[in-house]
Amino acid sequence: MGDRVIDVDVRFQEAAAVRRTESVAYSHLSVELGHFYAEDFGAGCQELRRRFARIADWSAAIPALAGRGLPAHRQPRISTCFMVDDYFHRFGSPREVIPQVQGAAADLGLVVDYVARESSFARHDGVELAQMVVDSLVVEPPRHTTGSRPPLSESGWLSNGMRSPGHVDAPAMTLPRPWSPPVQSGDPRHSIFVDVELWSDEPATRVWACALLASVWQMTRLGVLRRSGQTLMQPSRLAGELPADWDELPAVVQLNPTAAPFCAYRTLTLMDTQYLPVELAVRTILGQVAVPPAVAQQVAQRAGGEGLHLPSELVDRLSYVFIGG
Repeated sequence: MGDRVIDVDVRFQEAAAVRRTESVAYSHLSVELGHFYAEDFGAGCQELRRRFARIADWSAAIPALAGRGLPAHRQPRISTCFMVDDYFHRFGSPREVIPQVQGAAADLGLVVDYVARESSFARHDGVELAQMVVDSLVVEPPRHTTGSRPPLSESGWLSNGMRSPGHVDAPAMTLPRPWSPPVQSGDPRHSIFVDVELWSDEPATRVWACALLASVWQMTRLGVLRRSGQTLMQPSRLAGELPADWDELPAVVQLNPTAAPFCAYRTLTLMDTQYLPVELAVRTILGQVAVPPAVAQQVAQRAGGEGLHLPSELVDRLSYVFIGG
């Protein structure tokens, strides 16, 4: 008897090709009721109440904004949130601060669904989130550069176009290169050039810029912040009372048990006009972030299943209301 020959079908696939992309629940609109800092809580929280009073003036328009693009019969899902600065300047405790925010909002007829800690968007659960977003940036190489300026990974600076060339010594017997202005990408008629510092290195640590942390925050709200297809941050419910230390508070806490999902197809941020430069920097960053294709496709399909067409560019899913004094 001869040896039998058995055909074996062996197929090789990259691990990334079979990696599962986790799905999350989505609202139609995530409404941020503001960033809050230590100065908002002085003098009996009067500044906090003034801010909420200005925000409340816009609250009647939010359902219409959330329903934009939806079929007429569909009721929009809306969730609200706010973020507390525990990264640059810690103050009070969750047990003190969060009830003050909830109370001030309730006095103006506003309901706060979720609260987030700013420090969590630098590092969370052992993952360097800010660095992960920096690593996902796709920076267009500037034209006509000499290499005299270090790359983003070394300099920590990100722009929205081509910078004005720095001073470079001209070769002997040649004329110096004439000055030229910076140019915004996209060839607009008149440039608005932005150069954003993403971090600063201090003796003991790297300090991430507010604009970068706010970019991580926006990506989290949009449900596109993933690592190997897995979500990195989902809201937690507290079984007991709020902790006395910020480090003991989860990154995102659900305050309203009946809230719509935290993540949303679009975000709306209501804030003071002083934050406009920061949000311009956020848009500069998010305009150059590469969302994993599987994640982008999943979100688009989920929205399409509800009759909602999402802009392909992440930054076009962000809206703002800047409120003056």
